[in-house]
Amino acid sequence: MASITDKIELFINELMNNSNSIQIKRNELANLFNCAPSQINYVLMTRFTIDRGYYIDSKKGGGGYVQITKISSDKKKYIKSLIYERIGEEITYNAAKEVIKSLEKINILTERESKIILYSIEDKVLCIPISELKDKLRANILQNIVIGLLHIDESA
Repeated sequence: MASITDKIELFINELMNNSNSIQIKRNELANLFNCAPSQINYVLMTRFTIDRGYYIDSKKGGGGYVQITKISSDKKKYIKSLIYERIGEEITYNAAKEVIKSLEKINILTERESKIILYSIEDKVLCIPISELKDKLRANILQNIVIGLLHIDESA
């Protein structure tokens, strides 16, 4: 049985099938699913993120809304936002895995390429005893791969 978060995500995805951008009212959606508005926030913050190809904008107050927009297919802009906003100076393996899976989802990486990258940034491969240094090294490797993807895309 699907969880409430899965149901909310599915509902929002179905709304977005016909549009690149939608506006929803958090309270109305919470009433529809008989849950707290914080549950809607959780879904938005974990399932509709930049690294998954979405941008969230919200207006608070009585007439407030949440606008969910699919990031344009401009891969260069998307990859640059991944480098600076999502990867940053350091990244955990799980966060890096999310970035890689999102690149696969939008057909920048193949499944095979994703697996190779994931194997190359695992903790056991990064033989450094200090975990913060592993996360920094992982970020450097991942940024270099993403920059390489951008360069390959430009020369194709």
